[in-house]
Amino acid sequence: MDTSASRHTLPAAPASRGRRGFTLVELLVAITILAIVAVLGWRGLDGIVRARVALTADMEQTRGMQLAFAQMQRDTSQLVDLDAIPGRVPVVVEPGRIVLVRKVFAEYQPSRIQLVSYSVQGGVLSRRESQPTRDLNELDALWLSVTSDTDGATRVALESSVADMSVRTWMNDGAGWRVPGVDAVSSSPSGPASAATLAVPTGIEVTIRMSDRPGALVKTFLLGPV
Repeated sequence: MDTSASRHTLPAAPASRGRRGFTLVELLVAITILAIVAVLGWRGLDGIVRARVALTADMEQTRGMQLAFAQMQRDTSQLVDLDAIPGRVPVVVEPGRIVLVRKVFAEYQPSRIQLVSYSVQGGVLSRRESQPTRDLNELDALWLSVTSDTDGATRVALESSVADMSVRTWMNDGAGWRVPGVDAVSSSPSGPASAATLAVPTGIEVTIRMSDRPGALVKTFLLGPV
């Protein structure tokens, strides 16, 4: 028996391949791409936040002006009749100011009259009201104090960032809209006058311009109950 048997040799194990990592250039490229994506994402988020803040501020300003116009609507609808204040006018329009006499109703009390003033000072649209009264002499004194800002009444700020408020009046005489200083309603109402000489408007147009937005807000009010 041949002792020199053929020997089966095992195949040589393949050489293990070395694992290849990222090169420095590849890492720099990846970091650069991530940085660009992060900057773009931050700018987009910052733009969304800024737009939301601006939209919220605009909505708050619009809401404030709606409330101010609603208060004006309420006051003008309660304008006193000429018969209740003989020889006097119930509304006076001056540059940057509206002063009107309105009726006040309280529970278990007789109706009284009250002066209400709207004006713009220091970029703030504010409203003031006097104490209600039934005495016409006291009304004359209140009118003088309100128009001269000496009545001590507390101002209620309705809206800020107001650049200007202009008012026009409407009378049913075919002349159309008028500006303060042109019609008789802009004269002083504190003294008695003949009823034939009193020219009382039937409507007013209020134009408010804001300092931080273009254009103007315009609202028309009918005077007295509709």
